[in-house]
Amino acid sequence: MEQDYKPQEIEAKWQKKWNESRVFEAEPDDREKFFITIPYPYLNGNLHAGHTRTFTIGDVVARHKRMLGYNVLYPMGFHVTGTPIVGLAELIASRDPQTMDVYERLHGIPGDILPTLDTPEKIVDYFKVESEKAMRMIGYSIDWRRKFTTTDATYKKFIEWQYTRLEEKGLIVKGSHPVKWCPNDNNPVEDHDILHGEEATIVDYTLVKFRYKDLVLPCATLRPETTFGVTNLWINPNVDYVKARVEKEGIVEYWVVSKEAYRKLTFTDREVEYIEEVPAKDIIGIMLTNPVTGDEVISLPASFVKPGNGSGIVMSVPAHAPFDYLALRDLYDADLSEFGITKDLREIALISLIKVPEFGEFPAKEIVENMGVKSQTDPKAEEATKIVYRREFHGGVLKEITGKYKDYPVSKIKDVLTQDFIGKNVGEVFYEFSEPVVCRCGTPCVVNMVKGQWFLNYSNPGWKAKVYKCLSQMRIIPAEYRVEFENKVDWLKDKACARRKGLGTLLPFDKEWLIESLGDSTIYMCYYIAAKFIERGDLKKEQLSLPFFDYVFFGKGDAAEVEEETGIAPEVLEEIRRDFTYWYPVDLRSSGKDLVPNHLLFFLFHHVALFDEELWPRALAVNGFVSLEGQKMSKSKGPILTLESAVSEYGADITRMYILSTAEQTQDADWQTAGVDSARRQVDRFYYFARDLIRSEERSDIGTELKQIDRWMLSRMQYHIRETNIALDAIQTRNAIQNSFFLLFNDLRWYQRRGGKALLYYVLDNWVRLMAPFTPHLCEEIWEAMGHEDPISFAQYPLYNEDLIDEGAELAEELVKNTLGDVEEIIRVTRMNPEKVYLYTAPAWKNEAVKCACEIQAEGSLEVGTLIKTLMSNPEMKRFGKEIPKFVQKLIPELKSGGAERYEAVVGMEMEEKALLEEATVFLEHEIGCPVEVQSADNPEYDPEKKTRFAEPLRPAIYIEKKKEE
Repeated sequence: MEQDYKPQEIEAKWQKKWNESRVFEAEPDDREKFFITIPYPYLNGNLHAGHTRTFTIGDVVARHKRMLGYNVLYPMGFHVTGTPIVGLAELIASRDPQTMDVYERLHGIPGDILPTLDTPEKIVDYFKVESEKAMRMIGYSIDWRRKFTTTDATYKKFIEWQYTRLEEKGLIVKGSHPVKWCPNDNNPVEDHDILHGEEATIVDYTLVKFRYKDLVLPCATLRPETTFGVTNLWINPNVDYVKARVEKEGIVEYWVVSKEAYRKLTFTDREVEYIEEVPAKDIIGIMLTNPVTGDEVISLPASFVKPGNGSGIVMSVPAHAPFDYLALRDLYDADLSEFGITKDLREIALISLIKVPEFGEFPAKEIVENMGVKSQTDPKAEEATKIVYRREFHGGVLKEITGKYKDYPVSKIKDVLTQDFIGKNVGEVFYEFSEPVVCRCGTPCVVNMVKGQWFLNYSNPGWKAKVYKCLSQMRIIPAEYRVEFENKVDWLKDKACARRKGLGTLLPFDKEWLIESLGDSTIYMCYYIAAKFIERGDLKKEQLSLPFFDYVFFGKGDAAEVEEETGIAPEVLEEIRRDFTYWYPVDLRSSGKDLVPNHLLFFLFHHVALFDEELWPRALAVNGFVSLEGQKMSKSKGPILTLESAVSEYGADITRMYILSTAEQTQDADWQTAGVDSARRQVDRFYYFARDLIRSEERSDIGTELKQIDRWMLSRMQYHIRETNIALDAIQTRNAIQNSFFLLFNDLRWYQRRGGKALLYYVLDNWVRLMAPFTPHLCEEIWEAMGHEDPISFAQYPLYNEDLIDEGAELAEELVKNTLGDVEEIIRVTRMNPEKVYLYTAPAWKNEAVKCACEIQAEGSLEVGTLIKTLMSNPEMKRFGKEIPKFVQKLIPELKSGGAERYEAVVGMEMEEKALLEEATVFLEHEIGCPVEVQSADNPEYDPEKKTRFAEPLRPAIYIEKKKEE
């Protein structure tokens, strides 16, 4: 090994060896297989720290399984379909200043290359090379023969097959449906296309048609039941409203809405025509008819009404909405004469329509008064609103005022009322975003009711039932995400699967449409199987017909028949089919948590739709995001830390170790330079320990007679091996690194501090294999220096050996370590210069008390009174009657809080603390710097300050004699 640790040199060496030997190119054999995939990256920028975390987790799992003896396939492709790359090419072609700055400064694209990336094809070609280079730089154990991009002609043939079969099953339908839409691109938008509002959903509001003469003033609400309690409408006096002719299904009406709402209406399934502008003052102070109750209600001014929300007109339900109650109360003494309003608004009676156990007649009024909410701007108003809404939704039922809906649960009434309102033409459905959505081109998006659009029929109950069954059979990591997946399946509705613009595959049965980017990335895991043969030159695009894919993936037909159709040799067809049946299904799909509501969900839907049950995915794992020094990263705006820049600056293994150890699973990680520097120092220590030990030529032989400290080290090593394997199985990389590196290193330091030497090489042999999935380059270097010819990537991962666990040795060292720590703490606090240290081990009666407590605890009835009574019944214990209650009251909480196992071990081994401490006195004296004497509290020879009364099992009492000043 080199004198100094030079990460980049070591990493380049081993990456070259891996590439030349092609060790990660997986082929079927007689071993148990493990097929792991992660979502391929989208190539509209360089890979960043978020990708690094997800991809490295996948690589750690792949390496761990490989070292456990599995035949592991870990492939990779590149996603490029959709509109983002087209949009980026347009921005680069137009020399957009922000885009040029972000991609040169943050993505590191050279200034002479960036302007040339002015077409989608050039962008794909550039980032495809850069992304593979970055993934090779960090040492991912990927089978690169299987790489592809989603615009490859052969991949398009695969997608055509997929959608042909889905359409044949009736799972693709044509119709009108609300979709996220960019008016500028004139296209549906998906998460990849969105600049802001990626997590926005389309919410269906009920539009209630309040009437004034021949006009309709519609109000959008999520709670149509509250229409029975409306006392007034709110209209913003500072907003411009418009009158529009609205026609739907032959019914013509004239609506008054905000200008923003008018624009949104033009994208719905209504015929909308602008008539004229309507000043707000013309519709404030008028009396309107509630179409549901027939009551007359007044319209009142309210500057809080947002013109972009709903119709720009809001219905007021002050009995049940704290904001409405506060707004109405604020107007009681206001001068509204400019709107022609002279009525005393105190005369407006609150209308109670929901019965809820926690409240009286008027929940909004009650909670405002109880919480002391002063006004609409009081932060407590929002909290009050949430409380009322939650309690009414989950526990409320409708009152008699709602007529036939009396006693209906609030949680179940929305859809019933909406349909009834539509049937009576007093309401309609109006779609709105849950939050503003902006396309990557910078245009605010709208909800567009697209006609003649193609949809994946995700709302199909039979399809959902199969997904639920698939989930029930799968392992979900972490387990708490199972409910999230089930909820997302429940809520999923039909989804547009085609667009007019962008990169992608033409819909095979309607070539005016392109399949959208989340629709062509659902079952590509099976394409990895065919990709190897395409790369090998065995398959050509024109040969990839429907019968070819049916044979390979479904086993339909025989090789001779398919040869006639495709011209592919039967032996090639049979080999591809064998490969598929060997590798499928996917054993683990690991991804960031942002893909739970979309990609991961669609991954399940498409698999259960097309494949038999035995080929359904077996496990899903989810991990959190990565921020940069506390800031959210963004490819298009920054800040961003690219994978390549991190590896170039810190090295692959340090980058891997840091990104894996900074947060656990679904927790979000924060990349901090100070933390990376600390990881570098830790890896340095590992390298230099290994270097020095290998050079020393000291070797281990665990078959020889071992000292107590050696048995302790053996036992601790088994503990770390067990915990690391458990953590890796649960994909808890932080926990795994804690055990395989940090805690193990602490134990190693204690072992060396105690003079342990015999097992150092044994420790290194296990340690380097434990760490190999995390820091593979460094571990390969150490493994080679230890004399091994085969790569560590295929060495046996350490497995737990219970026979090497030695509880006695562990307890003995715990006693020594804790005793030393207590002495050092006393010296530190008192700042004394010790002359001599006296240790007093517990008296026999306390050991007997612990033994008795453990026996009672085993029966499950340990209480203070029970233990005291049992102890006092022993004649030998009676003389300690005054001390027993105090000791018992201290002992029992320790036993109940998890200390029982330690004490039971002490009792079971009948450990002789005095002898153990006496054996360790040479070590203790060296560490403390003065003589140490061990005495029993039963017969102390020297105890000037009566310290023996504090001695307890596993916790000796301590007396430190201060050095006399000369």
